[in-house]
Amino acid sequence: MLSPRSRLGRVPTGVWIGLAVVALVFAVRAISPALSGWGQDGGPWALPDRVQDTLTLALSVIIESVPFVLLGILLSSVVQVWLPHGLLVRYLPRNPVLRRACISLLGMFFPVCECGNVPLARGFMVGGFTVPESITFLLAAPILNPITIITTHQAFGWDSGILVGRLVGGFLIANLVGWLYSRHPDPQSLLTPAFAAACERPVGGHDHAHSRLNRTTEIFVRETSVIMPALFIGSFIAAITQVFVPRSVLLALGSNPVWSVLAMMGLAFIVAVCSNVDAFFVLSFGSTFMPGGIVAFLVFGAMVDVKMLALMRTTFTTKTLIQITTIVGLTSAAIGLLVNYIA
Repeated sequence: MLSPRSRLGRVPTGVWIGLAVVALVFAVRAISPALSGWGQDGGPWALPDRVQDTLTLALSVIIESVPFVLLGILLSSVVQVWLPHGLLVRYLPRNPVLRRACISLLGMFFPVCECGNVPLARGFMVGGFTVPESITFLLAAPILNPITIITTHQAFGWDSGILVGRLVGGFLIANLVGWLYSRHPDPQSLLTPAFAAACERPVGGHDHAHSRLNRTTEIFVRETSVIMPALFIGSFIAAITQVFVPRSVLLALGSNPVWSVLAMMGLAFIVAVCSNVDAFFVLSFGSTFMPGGIVAFLVFGAMVDVKMLALMRTTFTTKTLIQITTIVGLTSAAIGLLVNYIA
């Protein structure tokens, strides 16, 4: 049996390359202000403003997301190894609708943001959850967890129904998507071949703490090698999109009941802010955009954004992600329009 240290030594090359790229970006971003001071016009070594902005935004997304991703991977490893196989499944209701409703509330006990929920949902599937049940958890947990609820209340209180709209909207959309996929004739086809094969691997039955630690380390390393490169790629895509898509276009649409919803959904998709703190980010738009647009931002962005899609692509096929994005987008827009109508 390999020791944890020997297993850590087998971290795939892609992870080391990703970490090296991030370290290089940190170094370039750190020395660029000094280089920009050379010469009358900033010197030949000065980075263009858009490049500097892209590096800054990408690093901010990575720094914000990595702790939650690692927490999610750790919880996923614990669920797969230390919890008895099928333990959570046995205590859930047998009725499929009630079962998925309970699963959508599991985020109250696993308060990680959407980044950490991807590896956690992967662990739940390995541990016995069906694909529709895991999708329900994946979409609901970023919104229905105590940290997100507290921060949203701190930002908006009970004004204009924003908090209620976010919680009810997140619950309904997650359960709607879960119900739709429960009708799928072959849910396993929604998964990538690599992850589907991982779900079919037999769970180790050793009870010794040492062997469990080894298996936990092995799963942690394997999940990190899959999730972290996707996080790096998604973060840079989000940063590039933010830099080259003018926000003035979005802000110009803020006072229209329909376009304010669509514009805020587009902004949520681009900026990829963690669901635990996105309420404070969007608070600055509260005087410009109608309440329905704010709700659409808080619901859609917590479920689908460019960073989230990159992470989810490690588990689900492209066709599945297009379907999920379409359903979540349409229902988020409907909820936003309803809030605007009521407000």
